[in-house]
Amino acid sequence: MLLAHPFVLLLLAIPIGLLVFQYRHKGQAVALPSDHHPHKRRRLLTFLLDFAGTLPAFLLGLAIVLLAGPRKFEQPRSEREMTNIQFCIDVSGSMTAPFGDGDRFDAAMEAVNGFIDYRKGDSFGLTIFGNSFMHWVPLTTDVSAFRCAPPFLHPTKLPSWFGGTEIGKAVRACEDVLVSREEGDRMILLITDGQSFDLSNGKDVEIANSLKDNGIVLYGVHVADGGPPPEVSVMASITGGQYFSAGDPAALDAVFKQIDTMKQSRIKRLTPDPVDNFTPFIFASFAVAGLHVLTLFGLRYNPW
Repeated sequence: MLLAHPFVLLLLAIPIGLLVFQYRHKGQAVALPSDHHPHKRRRLLTFLLDFAGTLPAFLLGLAIVLLAGPRKFEQPRSEREMTNIQFCIDVSGSMTAPFGDGDRFDAAMEAVNGFIDYRKGDSFGLTIFGNSFMHWVPLTTDVSAFRCAPPFLHPTKLPSWFGGTEIGKAVRACEDVLVSREEGDRMILLITDGQSFDLSNGKDVEIANSLKDNGIVLYGVHVADGGPPPEVSVMASITGGQYFSAGDPAALDAVFKQIDTMKQSRIKRLTPDPVDNFTPFIFASFAVAGLHVLTLFGLRYNPW
């Protein structure tokens, strides 16, 4: 049994002494008139009388145990491990091309907002990129900024020098953000519709190896007809992720759901904490006290 104050149990010597005294002490003999008739020894009555006399000692013992602070370990709890997900979204001019009822950027942001709805508990960040990049939303579990972002980040609202597509630079920037987070898994979710010149000459492998060394998995979605750029597919494969093509909004939603199943949240068991365990001893105390009160209504010894 786990106790908060185990040294208090030394006081149990008192009720133990009372029990020994109850069973070994015979008391003072009382002279009674006798009719010289042999009387049968009533062992059951003797036992009941002795037992009734020990009840206060048992009650004192239970009180001492309660003062010692009995404790138990609660059931181990489960906690969902956080995944740090950095969205890296292309805002070059080509992202304004028609895509479903809107354009590619609108479809991408709508899919992102749908994705974070069923990834509750994770931490999300948002980086936009063209020839440069901007960290718009820091890693956070408060996703309200994602809802408000589309009108401000649409490619038509950005300065002209932001155009173009430099995926390598943007992925490196997202890597720096994720490395700063010590807890949780790390993932980059890249959404683009173009190719990037800064991934040639082995740069794709170099960046991918750096991501892998830092425990970052890259997933990508190519929001255009045709296959994704081979360099980005290589990067995703090296890090343990995958690159998908989505030619329409329905396919885009399906891709995000597939990514969710591929990168499922992990559950960790927490060490159980000790909590007070007074209940069984309190019930036992009430039972002993009640029994003692009942014995006072007739089960007592009068030598006359």
